[in-house]
Amino acid sequence: MNFQPVFLTTDILIYVLLATVIGFGVYASHHAHLSAPWRQVARRPMAMAALVVLLAYVTLGLMDSVHFRRTQNGPGTAPNAYSGEVMSLLDYVATPLRVRVERTYSAPFAAQAYTMETVEYPDGRRTREYPRLQFGGAHLKELDGRSADIVRHTLWATLSGLALWLLLVFTFSFAWRKREESLALSARRFWRGESPVPWRTILAAVGVLIVLAVNAIVLSSYYHILGTDQVGQDVFFKSLKSIRTGLVIGTLTTLIALPFAVLFGIMAGYFRGWVDDVIQYFYTTLSSIPGVLLIAAAILSLQVYVANHPETFDSSMARADIRLLFLCLILGVTSWTSLCRLLRGETLKLREVDYIQAAHALGASHISIMARHILPNVMHIILITVVLDFSGLVLAEAVLSYVGVGVDPTMESWGNMINGARLEMAREPIVWWSLVSAFVFMFGLVLSANLFSDAVRDAFDPRLRK
Repeated sequence: MNFQPVFLTTDILIYVLLATVIGFGVYASHHAHLSAPWRQVARRPMAMAALVVLLAYVTLGLMDSVHFRRTQNGPGTAPNAYSGEVMSLLDYVATPLRVRVERTYSAPFAAQAYTMETVEYPDGRRTREYPRLQFGGAHLKELDGRSADIVRHTLWATLSGLALWLLLVFTFSFAWRKREESLALSARRFWRGESPVPWRTILAAVGVLIVLAVNAIVLSSYYHILGTDQVGQDVFFKSLKSIRTGLVIGTLTTLIALPFAVLFGIMAGYFRGWVDDVIQYFYTTLSSIPGVLLIAAAILSLQVYVANHPETFDSSMARADIRLLFLCLILGVTSWTSLCRLLRGETLKLREVDYIQAAHALGASHISIMARHILPNVMHIILITVVLDFSGLVLAEAVLSYVGVGVDPTMESWGNMINGARLEMAREPIVWWSLVSAFVFMFGLVLSANLFSDAVRDAFDPRLRK
């Protein structure tokens, strides 16, 4: 075996979360009261288009969550010796982007450095000029043909992407047709939108993603399509690597906060009395503490522990991963109070309804009533809050990294890219592409999450159901 699997703590939690989502999907498909709202979500064209974008982000995030070490090759290395560098599947697939490092800044699609440098020629002559990049536009003999070369590769990539999309549409139409139905009639039914699921919108969104992906793959083979940063790393590759960080912050933080909110919220509303007073005092006190100060204190404490116990972590990625997990933990502990208040108020109302009183009269235990009667009736609030809070947590990571208490500086994240762009924006000439790249990728994830969460809210909120 020429590689050794590496399981980071967040990787394991992501696998558990993925298995839980799949299990819930299978369980919901066999229960009408759970599958009916999701079928309503599936009929919303905008929600399905947003889901396609979200699945693209999730796919890249999962690829970046498969880590391994490769075998060392070279003289003097022991057999079956593995490298100390931990790579992910995304690193391996995007190796050309990862290894093509320039000296310093270069603009998007540039073939020359962004600033003038002193170049020394073999004859001893020195001049101030914009030197050619080592990788970006290296195939060009003359810089005058750069624009035409970019247009040519863009047209070829776009046509190739459209061809792949048409092949996908043809395959789908062939599989979607009814028995003994002609392909032409099946295509007409498909384009008229006779299916409850908006397949036209889904395939249109998939087509846009395919065309963009093919363009990115083709053009990034010749240019740095989003430029390079101060140390010459490809900004497009850094933006892709930051997807996992945003998804981990949004999902694991919610997973950590959910048990606190559900348990304490239902208990406070159901038992009332001194139990309600204690829980209210607890989350009111926690809410009164500024979240940024609490997160900063926790992160600084973790940094001291990591500095004093370096033998606990076998790689820099492991140290960055434990800080990411600790940040999710602190965000989860400080973000459950709003959902707890909502569940408390809903439980106060539910405990007075007739079927709860009947369960009391029949001798049902408190645990049974809370689990079988109250929890299913507040599940819509939980789902709505989870999907709405996801985008807020992604933005929170950017803000925390901007003030210096976010993820580890060695870990790629949109917040670190924005934080690093502060000094770049003050340069002359201005370096703008790192900030714009982080904004575009973050905007795509947050916008698609918000559009999908709106459909989930409409489907699961009983007050909005038709």
